[in-house]
Amino acid sequence: MADTVLYDVSDGLATITINRPEAMNAMNIATKAALRDALVTAGADSAVRGVLLTAAGDRAFCVGQDLKEHTTLLSADLENGSGATMSTVREHYNPILRAITEMPKPVVAGVNGVAAGAGLGFALAADYRIVADTASFNTSFAGVALTADSGVSWTLPRLIGHGRAADLLLFPRSIPAAEAYGWGLVNRVVPAAELPAEAAAVARALASGPTLAYASLKESLAYGAEHSLAETLEKEDELQSRAGASADHSIAVNAFLAKEKPRYVGR
Repeated sequence: MADTVLYDVSDGLATITINRPEAMNAMNIATKAALRDALVTAGADSAVRGVLLTAAGDRAFCVGQDLKEHTTLLSADLENGSGATMSTVREHYNPILRAITEMPKPVVAGVNGVAAGAGLGFALAADYRIVADTASFNTSFAGVALTADSGVSWTLPRLIGHGRAADLLLFPRSIPAAEAYGWGLVNRVVPAAELPAEAAAVARALASGPTLAYASLKESLAYGAEHSLAETLEKEDELQSRAGASADHSIAVNAFLAKEKPRYVGR
């Protein structure tokens, strides 16, 4: 895995850190591939029960595409008549988004600074967003004559409504953390100096929780967003039957009766 993405697993929590602070954690090809592979690895590892996605430095979570590399690649495309540069959506961004949203375990985004373009998409795809009070959000795409990718056209309107999403996509601007919280874009805002500890605490709490129940909640929310109430009720029945048969459910019930704190095993 490239050193532009750091990967660490401890006590069931995989911490994935985008590590290009000198470039505001912009996505060059090596970083996109490494982030994709780290997320896929975390999703497939049965020892991982939760993921914290964060970034190095204090200026940016991720400003999206590395435009310096992008410009060089576009020039090469013009010379050879290829459109290979834009295949990055299919090869990198789409798999990254699917890895975050489809893994059967919670993903926390610890947003330490600017989240723009694809960086915004990564943050919005997470199940829980805890952000520094100095962080900000920007769609950015139209500002460089591009359309939305990294799932933003799906996640953004579901969080803040079609009208606001269209406004931010057509007229990109920086949304400070406090405003993002008021709109429901983020779950929690903390002082910047406290973000690393707070984000890790939230992620560790989820990593030590009832993993199968969290996976079912994640699946249920995604399903309900696209299906009727009747269909969603059927899905809830299916998922609740699975959760009710889990070891963690038995542990929780027994702990409740014994007036003890449950110690979940993640299955």
